[in-house]
Amino acid sequence: MTDFKKLRERMVDRQIRNRGVDDPAILNAFSTVPREQFVPEDMREFAYEDGPLPIGEGQTISQPFIVAEMIDAAEVDGQSRVLEVGAGSGYAAAILSRIADRVIAIERHEILARRARGKIEDLGYKNCTIIAGDGMKGCLDEAPFDAILVAARGAEIPEALKQQLAIGGVLVIPVGEETVQSLRCLKRLGPDDWEEHDLGSVRFVPLLPGSVTENGTKAASNHQPARDLSTPELIARHADELPAIDDPDFAAAFDRFADKRVVLLGEASHGTHEFYAARAQITKRLVEKHGFTIVAAEADWPDAAVLNRFINHEQPNTDASPPFQRFPTWMWRNPVIRDLMHDLRDLNEGREAESRAGFYGLDIYNMSGSIEAVLAYLDEHDPGAAAVARERYGCLTPWQNDPATYGRAALRKGYAECEEAVVSQCRDLLESALDKNGEAFGAAMNARLIASAEKYYRIMYYGGAESWNLRDSHMADTLEHLLEQGGPDSKAVVWAHNSHIGDARATEMGAVREEHNIGQLARQKWGDDVALIGFGTHTGTVSAATDWDGEREVKRVLPSRRDSYERLCHDSGVERFLLDPSVDRALRDRLMEPLLERFIGVIYRPETERWSHYSDAVLPRQFDAYCWFDETRALETLADHEPHHGTPETYPFGV
Repeated sequence: MTDFKKLRERMVDRQIRNRGVDDPAILNAFSTVPREQFVPEDMREFAYEDGPLPIGEGQTISQPFIVAEMIDAAEVDGQSRVLEVGAGSGYAAAILSRIADRVIAIERHEILARRARGKIEDLGYKNCTIIAGDGMKGCLDEAPFDAILVAARGAEIPEALKQQLAIGGVLVIPVGEETVQSLRCLKRLGPDDWEEHDLGSVRFVPLLPGSVTENGTKAASNHQPARDLSTPELIARHADELPAIDDPDFAAAFDRFADKRVVLLGEASHGTHEFYAARAQITKRLVEKHGFTIVAAEADWPDAAVLNRFINHEQPNTDASPPFQRFPTWMWRNPVIRDLMHDLRDLNEGREAESRAGFYGLDIYNMSGSIEAVLAYLDEHDPGAAAVARERYGCLTPWQNDPATYGRAALRKGYAECEEAVVSQCRDLLESALDKNGEAFGAAMNARLIASAEKYYRIMYYGGAESWNLRDSHMADTLEHLLEQGGPDSKAVVWAHNSHIGDARATEMGAVREEHNIGQLARQKWGDDVALIGFGTHTGTVSAATDWDGEREVKRVLPSRRDSYERLCHDSGVERFLLDPSVDRALRDRLMEPLLERFIGVIYRPETERWSHYSDAVLPRQFDAYCWFDETRALETLADHEPHHGTPETYPFGV
């Protein structure tokens, strides 16, 4: 049996308190009123979901947070006389009755008014009256009201409601057209004196009788032109709507970037299926149809090398450690990556070596795997150099499995010689790799990783921007080496988090913390030959941990904040799209206003989301384009999937 009390408590905590509504009277009311009693019986299991629900007659019960936000904005307290227009199920009126002194709620649909009245009576809320009628006219017999809440949209604020508001009273109403409305807050300061501001974008059913004209524009009594389009409406107008990801034409929209030398594909989290699946489709198209041969990812070089051998039809290195064993394993050991590797292997079959695609890691974490790879190469090709390398790496050896521990130890006197040793090894191998085969190049790149990782794990204990900058500089340098190795016609597609591929100068990273990233460095290196494509979502589920090195959990992603770019995209009403802000001057100008943007890494903590996962950004400067999925689902791990028929179970991923 469903524990509605527990669900109600969770709703109050996660959907209302954590979003900034902290009035004890409001929280107590939502904790008290049983929302499941106000939805159809077949919808009761969803009563405490974070969204509106249908209640019949084309109407909905509002999202709990919207109700809470409106009550909070209306300044309702224990002495308030309140009018609600658009009672619907009666839920908001019931909530109001637990806070205010007196509540009158009007519902246009007689059948809904009757049902709501019955619910209120059953619950014994005697200070609440539900009546059937035209809410646009208000309730003159009960006026004036200290607060008026309107739960349906109108093109403008009805004059009758304004006049029934007491001096000092507040009216809250969604105003706008069908696609999206602005939640308007109007305070009466005197008989003809009003103060007005917006609370954000919302979507409501229309007031009845309709107050929106047939063509959807605002009816203006002074016959002036209709208002400018809202930002969500501009997004909807200029966005290229995308088909489903599994549609063969999904990736065609990204052909506009095929002439770039580097295409960087982001993600708003490290655990969202749609981001991975979309990037896989785009990558396959760029490789198959547009000559991209480098697929570089925010992954460790030695681990990615195992997959690279697989897609290039090379025998596995039986001495190599299994790839991607460290936290967070789901980032690369997942069905999307597995299937992409097999698709790239198929594309490479029959191609000449120089035209084959490769999969490469840009990151610096796996010091242990890189040391193994360097020593294995030297043991085979230069045993004398292998002995020297073992001496040089000696001070790192105790810390291979936990290089962060080396970072602490390296702060003490006596460990500084490690830096000089590993840099010398890196320099020797890079010089010898210039005119040699790909295997020598791989060993040299592993040596670079060791040198960078040694420094990274040491300086991370000093704090500040230096460790981030070192890591992204290493990744950008690795990308540059790959392109140089591939020749002047080589082209790369890069997978990394939005925080890495969006130009840092357009975010708090660069403007406040003096951090740079791959996107910024790529623009500075290759200019217009680079495309930075961000990805985003409004809500859904995500694979993430609560703490570093913790277990993977499937977590619910809170709906995006009202002061975020994500909410503008959500309010556009378009489920999937690709947006180029430069296609329209008005759109770009609107989006140039700094807003919050959400960043979820391998850690997600919804309870502190505003401070741990949002940051200021200027989207048109941050990205060249933005790919949107309104609702997304958690990325699965490979362990959750049986291998496909015919797929080797131990290569490229062990099971």
